[in-house]
Amino acid sequence: MYIIIVGAGDIGSPLIEIATRSGNEVVVIEQDDERANRAADAYDCLVIDADATTKETLADAGAERADAIISTTDQDATNIMVCLLAKEFDIPSILSVVHNPEHMGVFEQIGVNTMENPQQLIAEYLYRAVARPAIVDYMRIGDEAEVFEITVTENAPIAGKTLQEAARSGDLTDDMLVVAIEREEESQPITPRGDTVIREGDLLTVYSAVGADPEITDIFGHYEDRID
Repeated sequence: MYIIIVGAGDIGSPLIEIATRSGNEVVVIEQDDERANRAADAYDCLVIDADATTKETLADAGAERADAIISTTDQDATNIMVCLLAKEFDIPSILSVVHNPEHMGVFEQIGVNTMENPQQLIAEYLYRAVARPAIVDYMRIGDEAEVFEITVTENAPIAGKTLQEAARSGDLTDDMLVVAIEREEESQPITPRGDTVIREGDLLTVYSAVGADPEITDIFGHYEDRID
């Protein structure tokens, strides 16, 4: 793909690394001289040291043939302007970081895919690592629902039961679904079925419509997540 990345800061730099490492043709626009020079030295891509909120700069970056543009600056106003200009070039995929939730509606009105406040997401992830250490990884869906990974312990109420038995006993409620099972001796993830037995040590990918509070992690034997 031909990707234009606006901004080579804390968010843009890792993105540039991933995009170039994956074999994409990448052009970076960065107005700060120091950041632009650092990106040019570090990554195999064209770096344009200019203001991305002008049509001329986007034209110089090859916007007319770009498959995607991602705006990662720390200013929502700048990101909005970049996205509006990108619309004029008919770039198929336009994405932007949004720092202030109050601005989300503006991005939605112009039809831009967004990531809301990455710093907040990182903070929530770090807090979850401390407050819910049993959860290996997670992704929030909507306001409450989550998909998370968790290991089954020896004392878990669900251990040794089939999924059907766990549902009948009330360990697994209608709000929960085991999506995948990773088992040490299996080379591929197991697709769960009603007669699949949950074993100690299994790494489960779980969907929970009510999140992953301690009442949920108890089911998998992680009582240490309870705060006294």
